[in-house]
Amino acid sequence: IVTAEAIDNAMALDVAMGGSTNTVLHVLALARETGLDYPVARFNEVSDRTPHLAKVSPAWDGPKQWHIQDVHAAGGVQAILGELAQRTGVLKLDAATVTGRTMGENLEHAERRGDEVIRPVDQPHSQRGALSALFGNLAPEGAIIKVGAVDQHEMNFRGPARVFDSEEAATNAVVNGKINPGDVIIVRYEGPRGGPGMREMLALTSMVKGIPELSSTTALITDGRFSGGTRGLCIGHVSPEAAEGGPIGMINDGDMVNIDLSARTLNVEVSDEELATRKTGWTHPAPKYQRGWLARYTKLVTNASNGAILE
Repeated sequence: IVTAEAIDNAMALDVAMGGSTNTVLHVLALARETGLDYPVARFNEVSDRTPHLAKVSPAWDGPKQWHIQDVHAAGGVQAILGELAQRTGVLKLDAATVTGRTMGENLEHAERRGDEVIRPVDQPHSQRGALSALFGNLAPEGAIIKVGAVDQHEMNFRGPARVFDSEEAATNAVVNGKINPGDVIIVRYEGPRGGPGMREMLALTSMVKGIPELSSTTALITDGRFSGGTRGLCIGHVSPEAAEGGPIGMINDGDMVNIDLSARTLNVEVSDEELATRKTGWTHPAPKYQRGWLARYTKLVTNASNGAILE
């Protein structure tokens, strides 16, 4: 049942309804545990053929807010999948499911109620799905963003890095008015190994998005992760993470960061030679835990591009 095609179907649903970026982490872990070769870049292939049909708060900033209960009332998951099934090539309709029937058979009686919450497949919010994997010299193994919750004027963003080695340090900077419009907030050492545990950046994202002068004029990049309720330029799952010597650990304050969501690129305007030089002076931080389960977890966990599973 758990095949690459089944995971494609799961991700098609996720990008069609603007679901959580955490889904990427979970399905990568599932793929690794089942021995499947399912690279992060495959999410973009799914997104390229899957239209964005449902925008749920806070991704939707229209005159009326839609919430997950509205999606349920409009037909829910089955209705979204039913719409996707009408476009050839989006879903793998012959994939087996836990019902004992194929995906196509499961959707024979799917019904969508109304056109507002779940749009028809020929009238989507966008032709490309709501999640994207970004690649570049800042994230050679990938990073994830809910692009369906990003306003059009933010699709290309360039700004100076403001670097913090924990969520608390970044949050304190915001509270004390030390973040300016145009800044790119870098929060590192919050990945699976660095955290350890890859906690959600919920407090920080809520704070930044709650300040009008910062909400649409700053970007946030982290090797940690977010809740499903993010909006705007919130890029997570940066891999390799800082704690394993990834490029995000080599960024300095003031380095210019370039985000191009149309091209799906995430780069720091620093040469490969300079990044390599900086890495020679980088020292691995001491583990936060020296004994117990978290110490063992820190030694064994992989980064987000591998689903943060244990080796």
